[in-house]
Amino acid sequence: MSDDADSPDDADDPAADDGRRHGRVQRHPTPGPLNSLQYWTDAKPVWRVALNYVLVWIARIAPSLRVRNWALRRLGVTVGRGVSWGLEATPDVFWPELITLGDHAVVGYDSVILCHEFLQDEYRTGEVVVGDRAMIGAKAVILPGVRIGEGAQVAANSLVTRDVPPNATVAGVPARPMGESAEDEADSDE
Repeated sequence: MSDDADSPDDADDPAADDGRRHGRVQRHPTPGPLNSLQYWTDAKPVWRVALNYVLVWIARIAPSLRVRNWALRRLGVTVGRGVSWGLEATPDVFWPELITLGDHAVVGYDSVILCHEFLQDEYRTGEVVVGDRAMIGAKAVILPGVRIGEGAQVAANSLVTRDVPPNATVAGVPARPMGESAEDEADSDE
């Protein structure tokens, strides 16, 4: 929850980039009185989201890594050499062009990479970068604006709300460095 408490002023403060994603997420105000999802057709053309949906479906179920990577590239995802996109893994359907997968990255079974958040008064978009040789475990969820460093590992069933440093291993909801308890983190924040 502390991630959401970041003030909008943090986006202008380079020192605020301590692994938090909010400084890299663009905010788009809702044009009317309803929640932002009600206005999704103002954000993206219906035909584009429909085409994206078909390509996401192919990327999720094709038995061939070559075909999955082809579908990801057609979506606009930047796909490095040797990327392994797991079965049922889902890229963002609205803004897949904001995803970058480094060389030999592995995205595990049924993982989700989100580049947007529809909220009440605004929607947010942010680039997600998965570094070279990084690994995302099965059923992990990556939120918009997150950077996963080179050689980093995200454990299965994790929710990644902050950047993952190179060669680090994170796990949990929200994901934290392995071996770090909530008490250790509270001490390091002081």
